[in-house]
Amino acid sequence: MKLTHQMQSAIETAMFAARVHTDNSEYDRAWTELSRAHIISQPALGPHLSVHRAMLQLAIRQRQAKEVLGQLLRLALAPLGHWLGQTPWGNSGKSDVSKFARAPLPDDIARLNDEAGVKTR
Repeated sequence: MKLTHQMQSAIETAMFAARVHTDNSEYDRAWTELSRAHIISQPALGPHLSVHRAMLQLAIRQRQAKEVLGQLLRLALAPLGHWLGQTPWGNSGKSDVSKFARAPLPDDIARLNDEAGVKTR
């Protein structure tokens, strides 16, 4: 699926904020932004993988071995999940959450998906 301009813009905004927070060693805030970008990017494989790569880079920077392994696994599994149509909508993308678990979408992200015609239910 091709993301709408609003979705792409929201991902770029969250990714930029994550980089700023990372540069300022505000890692919890960076993870929050990356998780937001992850949820928005889920309908499209390319952006979804880009967010997981950013998550991997942050995990490496923080020397979080479990998170590094979790991100490597997610990078490997995301294409299969997209191909099978098994997206765990609303999942934060972090390794402390099952890669198969769904979560409620934040209202603003649910609206973006609805406007794009993405079926998350």
